[in-house]
Amino acid sequence: MALAAMAAAGAGAIETILSQSAGTCAPSTNVTVHKRTILMTQGNTKRAVLALAAALALAACGGGDTETAPGSTSESIVIDGSSTVYPLTEAAAEAFTTTQRGAARVTVGESGTGGGFRKFCRSETQIQNASRPILLDEMRACDEAGVRYVEVLIAFDGLSVVVHPSNPVTGVTKAELRRIWEPSAEGTITRWRQVNPAWPDQALQLFGPGTASGTFDYFTEAVMGDGGSSRTDFTPSEDDNVIVQGVAGNANALGYFGFAYYLQNRDRVRSLTVDGVAPTPETIADGSYPLSRPMFVYVNAEALRRPQVQRFMLYYVANAARLAPEVGYVPLPQSAYDTYAQRLRDIAVGTAFGGHNDVEASIAEAIARPLSTEIPAE
Repeated sequence: MALAAMAAAGAGAIETILSQSAGTCAPSTNVTVHKRTILMTQGNTKRAVLALAAALALAACGGGDTETAPGSTSESIVIDGSSTVYPLTEAAAEAFTTTQRGAARVTVGESGTGGGFRKFCRSETQIQNASRPILLDEMRACDEAGVRYVEVLIAFDGLSVVVHPSNPVTGVTKAELRRIWEPSAEGTITRWRQVNPAWPDQALQLFGPGTASGTFDYFTEAVMGDGGSSRTDFTPSEDDNVIVQGVAGNANALGYFGFAYYLQNRDRVRSLTVDGVAPTPETIADGSYPLSRPMFVYVNAEALRRPQVQRFMLYYVANAARLAPEVGYVPLPQSAYDTYAQRLRDIAVGTAFGGHNDVEASIAEAIARPLSTEIPAE
């Protein structure tokens, strides 16, 4: 069973953020939006606006068991890592600083899962977004630096394979994806028809995450069966918006990125079915979509002893079920969030994945596994 299979309890249709909050919550008149230290470049403006809208929707509904009030402390919490997890963590950060009295300032970057772990293991950040579990070399780096961590699964994503809207291709199999992206395809599989004779006799232009991306690691593991195994003659970027722009601007392009980015850009790109299944909140939740995957947050255990860091993380976990669908992802079952909240309170360190990108484990299996800080032999 895929890891998303146990998330059906949290699935639901993703509705327009503001209409959802207007339809279910009383208006709030005392919500103040604070400026934050995130650079609003062209690439991330749309995501930041989406995250802010989700935060305002949450604030309008009272933000769970929070007290709405302006004001923040001078303390800061620094987060970096996955661009896929970025919209959800950014929404949580906006909601936290907007609704919590005396909340710390939270800054969220997006240098990719691999780049983020390098910073995290050097204690440059307190929290690490990741679109895959921590890997062996990252476990070693953290261990050598004396950095221990609490592992939290935060939501589900469905990695979306996309093409230009004018492309006649509507679906792809995992076998065809392997034929396109495997290392031996480099320089040889250059036209659509070489993959499937029913496809157009047009040049195949590929866009995808760079090697520092957890999305790259997950895709190559799920499709090739070997994390990191891929052709290299494609246009890489750690910024999913660059991939969106590449596919949207090229009629013969194919690319892949997280489901939230597809939803934000479905007027510019079109998703393909994979093995006959389209990515939707329901198929991601029940595991029937073949490229369903978990998203993670890692917290520095020493930093978690700081009241503001623990306060933010408990707020994040308490509100993730609501925020996830508002930014395009699928929440975990509530029982899973309850388990991770207790692990945060207990500062239960270690990983349940042994340094491997285990794409088949279920959420129930991940929770049941013992946590370990031991670095297994390769």
